[in-house]
Amino acid sequence: MSRRSKGPRLWWRKERRKGRQLLQQGAWFVIDQGKHIATGCFAGEDQQAQQFLASYIEGKYSPDRVLRDIKDIDVADVLSIYDDDCGANQANRAKLDERLVRLGRWWGGKTLSDVNGVNCRAYAQHRGSDGGARRDLEDLRAAINHHAKEGYHRGIVRVVLPPKGLPRERWLTRDEAARLLWACWRYREEQTVHRGPQKGMTVLTDRRPLRHVARFVLIGLYTGTRAGAIASAAPYRAEGRAFVDLDRKIFYRKPIGKRATLKRQTPVPIPDRLLVHMRRWVRRGLVRDNFIEWNGQSVMSVKTGFASGVRLAELDLTMGNVTPHTLRHTAATWLMQRAAPMWEAAGFLGMSEKTLRDTYGHHHPDFLQNAAKAMGSRPAQPREKLVIPLVMPDEEDVVMVQPVEIIGGPGRTRTCNQTVMSGRL
Repeated sequence: MSRRSKGPRLWWRKERRKGRQLLQQGAWFVIDQGKHIATGCFAGEDQQAQQFLASYIEGKYSPDRVLRDIKDIDVADVLSIYDDDCGANQANRAKLDERLVRLGRWWGGKTLSDVNGVNCRAYAQHRGSDGGARRDLEDLRAAINHHAKEGYHRGIVRVVLPPKGLPRERWLTRDEAARLLWACWRYREEQTVHRGPQKGMTVLTDRRPLRHVARFVLIGLYTGTRAGAIASAAPYRAEGRAFVDLDRKIFYRKPIGKRATLKRQTPVPIPDRLLVHMRRWVRRGLVRDNFIEWNGQSVMSVKTGFASGVRLAELDLTMGNVTPHTLRHTAATWLMQRAAPMWEAAGFLGMSEKTLRDTYGHHHPDFLQNAAKAMGSRPAQPREKLVIPLVMPDEEDVVMVQPVEIIGGPGRTRTCNQTVMSGRL
């Protein structure tokens, strides 16, 4: 029985040397049915090679869109259909293609009937990271669900995901936030002198390469907005950008023209202190198209610059790494520490009240305080039961019963009772 083809995949051809002479440069190739297709990508161009493979697969294959048994459906076809139908609606198409290519390398040649717990755990082990494997397998699950909804298969296929990682509890104190902000704002670029009497010496230049990170930190701390929405924030309305209305003091975090997602990118009022800074940036021409710009160009990710700022600020990383998303954790924590109402804080951050309560509620000064006070107090004493009749009887209506048995015995008692009942007294 012949082996099933693995489908198109990337292959790295190592460089060839003869002594110190380079005979052949290392390069990426696509292997497809024994053929080697040059990608034109070399060392350090892994992402471009993956994009080439995705384009090659898209141009070569046209998956069958008919109802078939899951034993006859290649996982690569399912991923390709999902990319064609849903890729345009993704927030980051390049990242999606990167994950789908990675899935296709491992799952290519397998059918939907091979998608089970054993293979999912094997993929997670191959991936090396539970968090990364979980994200990849979520895309695989979405692709399979889309394939089923389109009516291309009816069998039950279950994707087993690795467990979720522990929530990150790292947040910044006000002192740490100030140090990070100051380090990014005042940092000056260093260069080595190559000519003249100072040759070989390191000197400071007038360039401030981290000031865009300082603006990012300010917006993140004051609004608790996710990194992607901050990076796309613009001082005017534009397709695909989040809009900061400086006149009405509203930050519309969801980019214009983008569909609403579970991220809850709701509008948020801009705090006065941040508003002063943002208006000054626009007035002085420090920002043009986006509030986060470097050398006049929009910056879609500040991970590298942010990491440099964390290093310069010498923040403590023993309690967890400090990333751009840490600013959102910090904003939520500060809101709770300042006793902000739960539903208002949740709306401000763009998260559900349950998530805010479960993740950050313990920072609130009133967190379970009534229960704590009850445990430290004395047990309550039982109260006397006080019964007050609704109608008090008049004194004339009260009939006094005489102890007649003491006076005259049983016979006398019967005689008195008969007299009372007859009304002759």
